[in-house]
Amino acid sequence: MLASARTEPQRGPNVRGLFDGDDARLAAVRDRDAAADGLFYFSVATTGVYCNPSCAARPALRQNMAFHDTRAEAERAGFRPCKRCRPDLPPRAAREAEIVAAACRLIEQAEEEPSLAKLADQIGLSPHHFHRLFRRVAGVTPKAYAAAHRQARVQAQLAAGSSVTQAIYEAGFNSPGRFYEATADMLGMMPSRYRAGGKGEAIRFAFGRSSLGTVLVAATDKGLCAILLGESEEDLSRDLRARFPNADLSVAEPGFSDWVRRVVAMVDHPGQNQALGLPLDIRGTAFQRRVWRSCAAFRPARPARIAMSPPRLAALPRRGPSRAPAGQTPWRSQCPAIASSHPTGAPPATAGASSESASCSSASEHEAFARGARIMFMIQLF
Repeated sequence: MLASARTEPQRGPNVRGLFDGDDARLAAVRDRDAAADGLFYFSVATTGVYCNPSCAARPALRQNMAFHDTRAEAERAGFRPCKRCRPDLPPRAAREAEIVAAACRLIEQAEEEPSLAKLADQIGLSPHHFHRLFRRVAGVTPKAYAAAHRQARVQAQLAAGSSVTQAIYEAGFNSPGRFYEATADMLGMMPSRYRAGGKGEAIRFAFGRSSLGTVLVAATDKGLCAILLGESEEDLSRDLRARFPNADLSVAEPGFSDWVRRVVAMVDHPGQNQALGLPLDIRGTAFQRRVWRSCAAFRPARPARIAMSPPRLAALPRRGPSRAPAGQTPWRSQCPAIASSHPTGAPPATAGASSESASCSSASEHEAFARGARIMFMIQLF
């Protein structure tokens, strides 16, 4: 287990002012408010210990309690640290964030993806406990975080001009076969085209808003090719152009943009306090992975650019069969869970079918999206 030196948290006067009076402090203790940990401590005369406000021990009677501004004040009064809430250590959330951050650095420094058992052993926890802790704090599993880091390494190697073979082994893939199985999910295009700056690819992009800043989601017909975080849409647009200078870039249709905003809002958890203690780069990587997996799970339909009547659509020549692997859905196929309510976002109607039966109602779309949201956390992290 990682050891940490105990330091008093530095917080603004507005936060400390919330717990100035005894009544406010008593209420925080009764509510086991973790936000008050480190701002004050309370001692119990009958047990001789002092605790954090969030201590899970059985509440003491008010006449046996006293409040202290610092640990030193409580210890001078003759009280010892509680062995349950450990007020002599950093707050639990900070300790857990430190453990997860250390595990993320081990993943980033490893040449090959470390196993769950190996990571847990290095951290000093059982595999089951470590997996639950990592997922709760980071919002993704260790395996998903390792996949996100490996994906970033592949993209960086190809963008720097490395050969595909070199990028494969530098990113920690054991064989080219494993790499090419994941190419569409990681790059959204052939590796050679990614290395050539997206030459020959048409890329559409849209923006969303999150607690970490502006999000840009870019995709080709084969899949996602970039998810970027930044301060403004202009900065992200320039970043995308720098990554794919030879691609045909265009702002996505309204239906795609609306879908991006909904997916980002669904996976964004600004109230997830456990992640606030993680370094910003780790939080960003975990967030990007959640968005990427969510987008991959809920694939949008590409709206038709020109509205046509059913007879004219039926008269158009049919395209060849999809090249998607067996058992997988092509990226451009229709998905009711995220289909746009825009008129051009409806599936093409076949000859003889009524326009009413060819389009989804707004209510059914919302119901489908809600069902997808309920199963998202079972899909997006693996």
